[in-house]
Amino acid sequence: MRMKTLGKSGLKVSVVGLGCNNFGMKCDQTETDAVVGKALDLGITLFDTADMYGGQGGSETMLGKALGARRKDIVLATKFGLPMGPGGYMQGASRRYIMNAVEASLKRLGTDYIDLYQIHFPDAETPIEETLSALDDLVRAGKVRYVGSSNFTGWQLVEAWYIAEKKGYAKFISAQNHYNLLDRKIEADLVQAANAYGASVLPYFPLASGMLTGKYKRNAAGPNDSRLVMWGERAKSILTDANFDIVEKLEAFAAARGHTILDVAFGWLASQPHVGSVIAGATKPEQVELNVKAGEWEMSAEELAEVGKISFRF
Repeated sequence: MRMKTLGKSGLKVSVVGLGCNNFGMKCDQTETDAVVGKALDLGITLFDTADMYGGQGGSETMLGKALGARRKDIVLATKFGLPMGPGGYMQGASRRYIMNAVEASLKRLGTDYIDLYQIHFPDAETPIEETLSALDDLVRAGKVRYVGSSNFTGWQLVEAWYIAEKKGYAKFISAQNHYNLLDRKIEADLVQAANAYGASVLPYFPLASGMLTGKYKRNAAGPNDSRLVMWGERAKSILTDANFDIVEKLEAFAAARGHTILDVAFGWLASQPHVGSVIAGATKPEQVELNVKAGEWEMSAEELAEVGKISFRF
């Protein structure tokens, strides 16, 4: 497994990461153990979860149990900020909430430190300086090793960097955002900000909810148990002719080189210098194997350019 360094830090992670949002929702403990075990065996070191995944705490609890003694061998990332209970005190990025949230996550994960602690979404009601100050205290206390953002815009990332630089706080080394070959909007601002201010991009939904796996065909029904079929009307914004135009061209590109479209989706992201690790969920060990294999494709400059041209439209 190739390794990359996250931002301007010394933290190295596997180029393919495991998203743990299915644990406690689609996967029980036995299934979680199997997926985590396969990921560990294949060299995945970045395991990304959040306190609210799996029914508010289920994912962290199951992941902690699945890792067991091997927790020390991996980079454990989690997030805070989304509602974890009723009322206004169980969410957000205030100092009060962060100090409570980190203790709850540490307990569920069965560890005494978190490698990468990420704010899940910007909190418009809390000054970012307050958030950064609290996170810096956690780093200094040893409960958190590094901090990162998730779903920030470019200007929000720059604002956070400027305040951290001015105050001497720990800076975000990562920016986790929605990013794939059917949705490249973050290249217009977030990617440029991350490059300029020392953060690596961690793409989530790299397979566009299954559109980049080849399981969906134009004018044909997808598998009954697939995400987009279960989404119903909500999936119409993804299952568009414009997206199928891109998918079909990417499939042809992949086939001409003895690859699958999944290989292209992972390989293109993993080969980008601004990407630290490609985060994808899995409910079965076989899916982990496919993701890892796809991440092995180090595209040439010519291949990156051709795929980029096929998918460019923002």
